Amino acid sequence: GYCFPCSQEGCPMMGHYADIFPDKLKMVNQKYFLNTAADPPFATWRQKVFLKLSGVKKMRGDINLVFHDTEGNTKEYKIASGILSQDQVYTKYLDVEINPKNTKKIEFLWNKTIFTLLWARLGAETVNIIHGEDGRR
Repeated sequence: GYCFPCSQEGCPMMGHYADIFPDKLKMVNQKYFLNTAADPPFATWRQKVFLKLSGVKKMRGDINLVFHDTEGNTKEYKIASGILSQDQVYTKYLDVEINPKNTKKIEFLWNKTIFTLLWARLGAETVNIIHGEDGRR
């Protein structure tokens, strides 16, 4: 995540289109890391999530985001777990298997632990997502 989001010229590519990024080809002994999805077509899109909670001051539980695309596919990602606080901004890098261009909606899920008060409520005050390819939110 240190080179996130990608530069103005875009995220460097390996393979057939690598020559589009001539400055990257001049470096010697480079290390490349590739994150892939578990299922075909194995593509992922790096995204940075910022999440600020609203509701109860502190509570134990899990926060997940579910990405929905235009074709009905969904993928769920854990953002935080444990003691959750409305005073904190949760930040996480995700390798999302749903193309940001095809994202229809992003759903916020909160699961409280069994020992939490039944009436307690927690929500998302803000959810910002930065896409790695072009820095869009």
